[in-house]
Amino acid sequence: MDSNLVVRALGALAHESRLAIFRALVVAGPEGLPAGEIAQQLGLSPSSLSFHLKDLSHAGLVTGQQQGRFIYYSANFDAMNGLIGFLTENCCAGGTCDAVAAPQCRGAAT
Repeated sequence: MDSNLVVRALGALAHESRLAIFRALVVAGPEGLPAGEIAQQLGLSPSSLSFHLKDLSHAGLVTGQQQGRFIYYSANFDAMNGLIGFLTENCCAGGTCDAVAAPQCRGAAT
């Protein structure tokens, strides 16, 4: 993963509301959540939610898809796994490590 993308992703997650949005979308899985439900779950105003979703989208962590009248947002699991991999690729100084490797998350089981 490109270090510029890593910095952008970490910067986007370095805000309490954006982190909460991303975590809610990870829990929701690949189906995602409509914007209104995210706002309701987290107690955010629509304008605030829109601002934060835009930042997460620009960082490549969240995608939106129009479904009828609603936009469903979902976490970009490939970007999330890439970020985690980048952060942990040289753990334990390159030697064997007692830490259990995190499985690649693909969202909810299908």
